Parts: sequence; structure tokens; C-alpha cells
Amino acid sequence: MMRRALPALALALGLMMGPAMAQDVVEKRVFEGGAYQTRGGATIANLRIGYQTMGRLNAEGTNAILICHFFSGNSHAFGRLAAGGPAGYWDAIIGPGKPIDTDRYFVVSADTLVNVNVPDANTVTTGPASINPDTGRPYAMTFPVVSMRDFVETQKRLLDSLGVKRLALVAGPSNGGLQSIEWAAAYPGFVERVMPVISADIDAWMQGWLDIWEAPIRLDPNWAEGNYYAQGREPPLRGLAEAWKIVTLHARDRLWAKQYDRQLPEGQDPARRIGDRFAIERWLDDAAMARARTSDANAFIYMVRANQLFLNEYPSFGAALSGGPARWLVVSAPTDRVFLADGVRDFVEALRGAGKQVETAELAGPLGHLNGVVGMAPAGDRLRAFLAR
Repeated sequence: MMRRALPALALALGLMMGPAMAQDVVEKRVFEGGAYQTRGGATIANLRIGYQTMGRLNAEGTNAILICHFFSGNSHAFGRLAAGGPAGYWDAIIGPGKPIDTDRYFVVSADTLVNVNVPDANTVTTGPASINPDTGRPYAMTFPVVSMRDFVETQKRLLDSLGVKRLALVAGPSNGGLQSIEWAAAYPGFVERVMPVISADIDAWMQGWLDIWEAPIRLDPNWAEGNYYAQGREPPLRGLAEAWKIVTLHARDRLWAKQYDRQLPEGQDPARRIGDRFAIERWLDDAAMARARTSDANAFIYMVRANQLFLNEYPSFGAALSGGPARWLVVSAPTDRVFLADGVRDFVEALRGAGKQVETAELAGPLGHLNGVVGMAPAGDRLRAFLAR
């Protein structure tokens, strides 16, 4: 976790590296929310989530923008957590003078409950790896089920504590886009504009895909019904890596994979030996295992369930959208293999059928679903114009 000494450190570094670098650095803070009752009626004794901000809140508390993160992400959407460190995933569109202009807006991004990045010191979350104060041990699978609405409610507590009275925009990619839609349904008078990116409805087909994402974890003997946190237990790294492999390929397009066409790792000959690997298999194995070592298997399962419970408190998708804010910018990627083009069209039609003012934008590129995470810069002008209206 980044400490409160960071601003002083950033200032000192700025004297050596110039004001632009120092201006980039943001502080990761922790919101202590106390006891929280989930939408399912259970109680989480000690709510803690990490967050970061950029810009200043106006006196009326109405110039705030909330950025919600994707399934495998955290609050690091903009800025740098240390001088010279990596920039946030939407840094191209968030900052001074950028489409989401932090000279004008107060921008907030927070780690969700059950965030998968538990081993990362820059992620603060409450979930199955957290200590249950009643037992002194990690909750594991006794942690309460949480929904997308619970993500929204914990973020609302954070925003209230910061003095935010209204959101000029709520936005995010993928899981972050789903949170944005849930925000619009839950707090229609609090949100002025919505920008879901690479998102649509979670229908039964997508619920099934999410089940496939998590299935390898449950098949790993080391998962042990989630009881792998005790000293001497091995985490289900193999199952978690296989889960990330499914997600990794699902989130990319065929155009990205062409670089591996007819490529074989050195010494590999799959035509002669059944155990040898193709280049795409080797890349997926390595990438997925690296991701597994920086995430938590139980949190992955809980995150899947939260996504499956998208808008679960409403009788229909249309009913959820009926009272929400009027202005929407729906950003999609034509090569997205997670939220397919026909599902996005259905989503846009549902919004328009509910009387919303809907603009659309598309992101080109070879990365498929991930275009909405790392390829937002081309949509900057559309976003700037959307915020100006």
C-alpha cells in the first residue's frame, strides 16, 4: 500500500525530474467503511477498499467522475503510483488537459470488494482472503456473496465520505462498464452521464461463460473448497492459471493471435510428440501462470458471482434502465469476443427504447475486448464532446 508520505516524495522527485513527472504521481489511500450489510443481508464487519483521486472537488460537490475497473483490474486507472512507475490503464484519457480533464473534474477510482489482486500491495480490498474477526482466520468461502450492486453501495459510501453530491460521469471498461450501468439504475438522480465501455447485459449465455472461466479452479485439488490459506497449504495455482488462460484468450481477437500462426517454440515438434506445445499454447501458459501468482483463486470465484448478479434486483434489463440518467455514450469494440456486437446492439436498443439519449463509438484494433482497456485514446474526442454537452 502506498503511504501518505508519497506526496512529499513526489515533490522531492519533482525538483529533480521536472513538474510534469511529479504531477503524474497519485496517492493510493484506504477507505475504512466500518460494518457493511450486503444486499443479501449478511454483514461484513470491517469494510476496507483502496482508492485514488486526481483533481479537486468543487464547493457544490458536483464535478466528480467515478471510474470503475475491469474484472482483473484495480483502482489504478490514471496517474502513476510512484515517479517513473507504470501509468494507469486509462491514463491516455484522464489527467490535466485530457478528455477527462482533472483541471476541471475530480476523478475517483476504487478497488472493488473481492478484488482478485489480493497479493498486490497496491490493492486494498475486503473479500475471502480477509480476516474474519469472529474466527481470526481468513473468511475463505464463508465470505458473504456480494453482487455488482454491493460494489456500487461501497463506492457510494466512499463518495459520500469525500463530499461528492453528484457524478458528472460514471464510466469503466468491461466489469467497470457493468458497474457504471448498475450505478445508473441504483442512483439515477446522482448520475448525470454514463459511459459503459466494452459492456452490455449479463444474460444467461454470459453467465454460462463466467462459469467456464472459474471451473478450472474448482477442479484443482489444492483449492480444497477454498480452504488453502493456512500455513503449509498450497494455493490452487494450476487451476487458477487455467482459469486465467480462458479469460486471456477470450479477451483477445484472432488478429492479435496471428503473430503466433505456424510458430513453434524452439525444440518443440507437436507433429511428432503429443506433449510438445505450439507457440500460442506456450504464450498462454506463461502469461496465465504469471497472472495466477499475483491473484487469489477464491476472489476470482467471488468476482465471477458478482458479475453473474449484475442487475439481479430488477425484473428485467429494461426495468433497470427505465429511471436512469438520460445521457449515455456506449463504447464498443467490433472484434470483442466477450460482449459480442449483437449483444451491444440489443443494449443500445434497450436504452433508446427507454428514452435515453444514446451516442455510440467504436474502438478498432487487434486486441478485441482489451481494446477498451488499453486502446481508449482514439475515443478521446468523442468523450470530450460528450462531457461538454
